[in-house]
Amino acid sequence: MKVQSAPANTNPRLPARLAAAAPWLLLISIAARLAWTYLVPNGANFVDLHVYVGGAGALDHADTLYDYVYADQTPDFPLPFTYPPFAAVVFYPLHLLPFGFVAFAWQLGVVAALYGVARLSQKLLTLDGGCASRRVAMLWTAVGIWLEPLRSTFDYGQINVLLVLAVLYAVYNTRWWVSGLLVGLAAGVKLTPAVSGLYFLGVRRWATVVFSAVVFLATIAVSALVVGGQTRYYFTELLGDAKRVGPIGTSFNQSWRGGISRILGHDAGYGPVVVAAILVTAVLAFLAWRAVGTDDRLGGIVVVQLFGLLLSPISWTHHWVWVLPLMIWLLHGPLRERLGARILGWGWLALTIVGVPWLLSFAQPTIWQISRPWYLAWAGLIYIVATLATLAWVATTARHSLRSGRSREPSPRPSP
Repeated sequence: MKVQSAPANTNPRLPARLAAAAPWLLLISIAARLAWTYLVPNGANFVDLHVYVGGAGALDHADTLYDYVYADQTPDFPLPFTYPPFAAVVFYPLHLLPFGFVAFAWQLGVVAALYGVARLSQKLLTLDGGCASRRVAMLWTAVGIWLEPLRSTFDYGQINVLLVLAVLYAVYNTRWWVSGLLVGLAAGVKLTPAVSGLYFLGVRRWATVVFSAVVFLATIAVSALVVGGQTRYYFTELLGDAKRVGPIGTSFNQSWRGGISRILGHDAGYGPVVVAAILVTAVLAFLAWRAVGTDDRLGGIVVVQLFGLLLSPISWTHHWVWVLPLMIWLLHGPLRERLGARILGWGWLALTIVGVPWLLSFAQPTIWQISRPWYLAWAGLIYIVATLATLAWVATTARHSLRSGRSREPSPRPSP
């Protein structure tokens, strides 16, 4: 069967104009974000950054880290420090600085990290030509600032973009100790990056897996020395207490546990329905992993992270920063010529620009009330359904593409 080539670009000057304007578009996007933060009422409250800094400051008073709460702007939900104790050790220097300065520098750091995420995504795809240019990465950064996961990251002062950058560089780097160090430290600051270990197991980077575990244990040891008994308290009593992290049923929680809880009208925990849904997701993720192959590093780590987002008891919208590498993979990756890749890539872009979970949040009476009308409950599965559709499409299309590619390879000539 003859494979048709992609249609020619009918307006070749448009990408060139976009590329030329990329630095200016990025500057405008950054300026607009800062204007939103500082000029719009309630543009950003930095509540999570307050928790990072305030919790770190609690280290000055023994055994008070997990008693700390921030409630100045969240009277309906006093925010406790929910992170591993090593996070407080890392953030400790920040509490010595004026908070306004920390918040401003934090936003600029998030933008720089977001650009790094775009560049590393390009490098993991080993792209050639215009798609791999720094200006294209600037365009992705300019747009990415306004995706819902990034909007909530800026609003709350979250750290997830930095963690995504660390994991992507761990995947990109071939030195076991560098990759293991990054993954171990990232998991020590916030547990969610630990799912990245599945990727390194899958590609058989055994030294990286072992060293990342060693580094993570070292973060616990450092925490025990600095924080004392609060380390034991976290890992023996607080770990796994999802209700302490936040309201399970709010539309901002786009995990299987959150989605099914909204449908049932109560916290489903890890009951049979949630476990069955996770098992289905695990099968789809495994098939998608097999389909992309170990050579496609960006595709592989994105598949693992999508599974982790649905597996976690709570996946706030700001955890979904991985949609940016996902869109880059779909629109610039090995399947970019497929119609499905373009539909999914642009579909994720539209979905996260609009911010459906954010819109649904206006219809919930409070963040604590799980029960809601059926149409709102089912609409709250939006990221979950989009993830299942993406994994299923990758599992079927990527394998077919690989087989077609092999079938078109010329047969080796017989030896004389």
